[in-house]
Amino acid sequence: MTDQQTPIPYPFAAPPTIFHPSPQLAELRDHQPVVPVTMPDGSPAWLVSRYADVRRVLTDARFSRAAAVGPGGPPKELGVLETESLIGMDPPDHTRMRRLVARAFTPRRVEQLRPWVAKLVDELLDTVEAQPRPVDLAKHFSTPFPIAVISELLGVPEHLRYLCKTWSDTMMGDWSRDPEGTQAAFDSFADMIDAKRAEPGDDLITALISASDDEDKLTERELVSVCVGVLIGGHETTTNQINMFLLTLLHHPEEFARLRADLDGIPQAVEELTRFIQLGETGVMLPRVTTEEVELSGVVLPAGSAVLPAFVAANRDPAAFADADQLRLSRPENPHLGFGAGIHHCLGAQLARMELQEALGGLLRRLPNLRIAVPTDELRFRQGMAVRTLETLPITW
Repeated sequence: MTDQQTPIPYPFAAPPTIFHPSPQLAELRDHQPVVPVTMPDGSPAWLVSRYADVRRVLTDARFSRAAAVGPGGPPKELGVLETESLIGMDPPDHTRMRRLVARAFTPRRVEQLRPWVAKLVDELLDTVEAQPRPVDLAKHFSTPFPIAVISELLGVPEHLRYLCKTWSDTMMGDWSRDPEGTQAAFDSFADMIDAKRAEPGDDLITALISASDDEDKLTERELVSVCVGVLIGGHETTTNQINMFLLTLLHHPEEFARLRADLDGIPQAVEELTRFIQLGETGVMLPRVTTEEVELSGVVLPAGSAVLPAFVAANRDPAAFADADQLRLSRPENPHLGFGAGIHHCLGAQLARMELQEALGGLLRRLPNLRIAVPTDELRFRQGMAVRTLETLPITW
């Protein structure tokens, strides 16, 4: 059938707390799972909120990312990063580039890194414990930790790693107001790649340079874009997950106490926390555009329709998860969409899981009485970011 619903202004008002998505999303999921919306620039789109429908949007090739980042597509949250990296591609370009990068993120490679990552966690927590309290965990742990890991994997020289956060903030911030800054960040990364050509190493950047120079599989622009994409994707989300994991656990003291008493449950807890938290302001990221007419939940979407998959609503769908709005760290079955699905399933999901397990385990072992040093409503999130980023996270114990 076709749909005659009146479009709803989007995005919605912020939810009353950081621990639950907008109540409007749940209402739509239950009663209007595929609904027309009007974007801030006045363009039309369709918001999809049920788990089954969101998963289909992520896995059905008729919902195109390349079309979404092309001319006339919906507003871009990540600017040039979205238009020129893996997240803005369809096959065959996506397949070609992802295959080159994926070799660095195999389960075997990730597990080889685990001892080094565990040691890094302990070293950073040594620094945290040496600070006068309260300590800004964002500054001393949750930000430098994933930057160090992805920099090691990529081969970013240690003397340049302090720039990674600057590059990331520039490209994840309000890029539309600072396109020159975004280009400058790309140029800086290109200079680093040139230096790596002169001094190659056993790392992902060197392997990608080889693919570009020797195998002719990457253009120079693709080389820079994929490296930048891996750098930002490899730390920005993980930083925010660590912060939101802790805030969520402290907001659920009974679940937190059970986890502290049984650290073997950390891998399962990481999956549930990934399902439960909302990283972005809206819980919706990376729209698709239909390449032909598609029906979802009885609603016909014409070809060329912008589609917004509401991950956070899907991850709270009671049709997919029992007690979906409850945090259950021991949840046995957890097919959440926190790392996406389909060809755009997070390339570094295995790495992120391992990092989160080691980070959470280290924090609970070393600082079992950790608590936030200010009321939750006094925490401030950085504006103009595609993901919700805490400015500071003061803790004590």
